[in-house]
Amino acid sequence: MTAVEEIVETELERVERWRSEELMRAGYDPAAALDLAARLDVDLHTAIDLLERGCPPELAAQILL
Repeated sequence: MTAVEEIVETELERVERWRSEELMRAGYDPAAALDLAARLDVDLHTAIDLLERGCPPELAAQILL
């Protein structure tokens, strides 16, 4: 018999996962996306807008963090 583990994701974890997915989709590397997603004081739209205006992802992450 095998044990089945139930993984419960909190609302905050869901939000952070969604934010990181959106940031990666916009062009941030996975590590930067995770760092930015965990910082709820970083506005998602501002982070994406920086890239859309031509800011390199590395510089945008430095600005935001």
